[in-house]
Amino acid sequence: MRPASEEPVDAGMFGRLMAPFEPFETNPLVAVAVSGGRDSLSLALLARDWAAARGGRIVALIVDHGLRSGSDHEAAGTRALLERLGIEAAILCWTGPKPQSGLQAGARIERYRLLCGECRRRGILHLLLAHHADDQAETVTMRAQRGSGLDGLAGMAALVERPDVRLLRPLLTVPRAKLTATLLARGVEWIDDPSNADLRFERARLRAVPSGAAIVPAGESGIRAAGERRLAQAAVETLEFDQPGAAVIDRTGFCRLGADLQARLLSRVVLAVGGRAHAPRRDRAERAARRLAGPLVRGKSGRAQDFTLSACRLTLRKAPEGRLRWIVWPESGRNGRQPLVPAEFFACGGRAASHVD
Repeated sequence: MRPASEEPVDAGMFGRLMAPFEPFETNPLVAVAVSGGRDSLSLALLARDWAAARGGRIVALIVDHGLRSGSDHEAAGTRALLERLGIEAAILCWTGPKPQSGLQAGARIERYRLLCGECRRRGILHLLLAHHADDQAETVTMRAQRGSGLDGLAGMAALVERPDVRLLRPLLTVPRAKLTATLLARGVEWIDDPSNADLRFERARLRAVPSGAAIVPAGESGIRAAGERRLAQAAVETLEFDQPGAAVIDRTGFCRLGADLQARLLSRVVLAVGGRAHAPRRDRAERAARRLAGPLVRGKSGRAQDFTLSACRLTLRKAPEGRLRWIVWPESGRNGRQPLVPAEFFACGGRAASHVD
């Protein structure tokens, strides 16, 4: 008998993994990012069956970065394999000049641009990504090595709301061994991406270290979860949403929070309102939080001065009953229909990825 960690993922398990992301539309049309490797190929097969059981279908999106000779043939081979498996597939190509430095980061940005753009063109609301438990452990380890705080150590979010598409990672709690077993059980071959072994890249170097993911500090997950609960509670007690298109921070409640929690809360708020891909740098968030809670900086008119942070404008105003409140607006309407409080604001857990109990 195989160990439980090596049992394939079946339809029942995958249905439970998708349940926290509900509701989906009737006859759902879902996109899946597929590289041809075991992880994304497993996800495509599981999603195909999940969608078909609900009267829907999936479209596999293959990104050819054009960074290696023969990558176009690999992409074509992946598309042919998917079509033999009854899955519609399309190849998206990264054309034009490539950056001389930060190649992997540039490729990641371009990959998401292509994937989200194709979803928008096709009117697809959900894009599935195949990141799994081993990927999550590696992500947390790399961030721990860089000295990230609790927000950085939270890892990848299971659900991210973008203006036109939801990014879903249903496999974040699933070990890679289960995905390998899923393909073996179905008799499906896969192609391992050579870049996964390229030691120029940080993730590949980490994988080359025996038991590399095990260096994540013991108990880190529980610490992160506790920190997220404190942050969520602070948000409930401090934030108001009675200004259309803006978030409101009660100044008195904000001043009661500790300095670390103030910076973390403000960072999350401007991430949600400003719609940028990343939160502001820690030092900038800390300076801004001190300004929100400290002595007021007043202009010539005697009114507290507005200031900006990460595509947001922060304005101090008095509520009708006299309370002071900081209004956080998107700077010049720049949030581009970004949801006001995106899913990554909340703790990323296995049962309900985007909710706090």
